[in-house]
Amino acid sequence: MRVPPFAMERWQSTFEHRVDYNISESGVHPPTLSELLDLIGLDPGNVRLEYGQSDGSDALKSAIVELYEGARPDNILATMGGAEANYVVLWSLLSAGDRVVALEPTYGQTPGLARGLGANVVSWKLEEDLGWQPEPGSAAEAITPGTRLVVVTNPNNPTGAVLTSSAMDEIVAAAEAVGAWILSDEVYVGAEVAGPETPSFWGRYDRVIVTQSLSKAYGLPGLRLGWIVAPAHLHEELWGHKDYTTITPATLSDVVARRVLSREMRPRLLNRTRGIIRANLPAITGWLDERGDMFSYRAPDAGAICYVRYDLDINSTELAERLRAEKSVLVVPGDHFGMDRYLRVGFGNPAAELEEALGRVAALLEEACAAVA
Repeated sequence: MRVPPFAMERWQSTFEHRVDYNISESGVHPPTLSELLDLIGLDPGNVRLEYGQSDGSDALKSAIVELYEGARPDNILATMGGAEANYVVLWSLLSAGDRVVALEPTYGQTPGLARGLGANVVSWKLEEDLGWQPEPGSAAEAITPGTRLVVVTNPNNPTGAVLTSSAMDEIVAAAEAVGAWILSDEVYVGAEVAGPETPSFWGRYDRVIVTQSLSKAYGLPGLRLGWIVAPAHLHEELWGHKDYTTITPATLSDVVARRVLSREMRPRLLNRTRGIIRANLPAITGWLDERGDMFSYRAPDAGAICYVRYDLDINSTELAERLRAEKSVLVVPGDHFGMDRYLRVGFGNPAAELEEALGRVAALLEEACAAVA
């Protein structure tokens, strides 16, 4: 297997701890370990750091099944974050030559890994002028006979858009008509700006697999705890592939996750995330609106991310590099999603940090405009 470079992940992992302000992240600033343990009322002092149950403890799986109607413990496989969940699913399902339809723009791991596995990846576009929704009727045109897998991220990364009910119905109907699997990455479920949680694809069709994690909606990326929800007959195969990766989730993360996902504690973590998103969203939209001659955007439905189109004669990677090198601010260039003249800007930082970071971005933009004038 030869995987293509994962440009965004390498960009972030190289520089996110080497800049003054990282607004490339798509989640909210996480709590400290002490803050988290106080919030969920857990004393981990008696946790023995042994190998845990490798597909997730029974207690953890019991907590996860509560989130998915009709799910049972044998539908659940706990993983080291959402990235491993996606990896294990693709590794288990795909072979060279398989046709994969990716609803894009999207997080680059899944289409990149599918290409590395030898699949033929076909891009199916979300339309900006439709609120980052697929064109009505286009699902059946994209998901044709011979399609093995349809990859969806809902809520979407980088746009923050949530698929409409009709779009979800069309995807399911088109996949079912040709017998394709649906992989729905749902890591931003629970991080909605307003309204109820985004409905899951789980249970809409017998070939749906869902991945999730504690990284985004729960604001706990450092726990590296994710999961797969899949038909029970796939459990042994998925678990067998995981035997070759990390073997088991970190024991401490498993213990903490049981508590985080409990009926009592889950709302506390999600309310914290939503509170940060709702408090900070006006800061970034106001900043963008003040510069309406330069930026256009659609405010996200979920997630601490805003996908921004800019009107400057400068490549997005070049602009992001200048922000990093000259202003010590990290953003994600649209090139990482195959879309130049866009930036993905995170706004989940502490408010004062976000304000200072946006001020530095404004300073560079003023300098760039002055140089052109």
